Amino acid sequence: MGKRDELIAKYADDLKNKCGMTPDMDLLTKVTIGCGPAIYDADAATVAASQEGELETVKNNFLIKKLGLSDGPELMAAINKVMETYGMSERNKYRAVVYYMLIKHFGKESVYG
Repeated sequence: MGKRDELIAKYADDLKNKCGMTPDMDLLTKVTIGCGPAIYDADAATVAASQEGELETVKNNFLIKKLGLSDGPELMAAINKVMETYGMSERNKYRAVVYYMLIKHFGKESVYG
């Protein structure tokens, strides 16, 4: 099992045990690959939920640029909902897991089709 496969397994575990979701492994794999080399960097692999700038980056670079959503208050509301689902006390919120939940929230699986 390669490093990426180990990370995907860890992300699937987080989705199951911390977020109460049954992961679509095909989609989770595509989202993880889409994150690129960031998943191997300890700092870039996680989303700092307490930093407003980090959440803005997720909104602008992922929701607007990658998923093609229009800017509006519902974007930040969705990000906050995902952070609550993940658990605010959870220190490591993995970027691939956050992105996966946002894709599911907005029904944008086709972007990774």
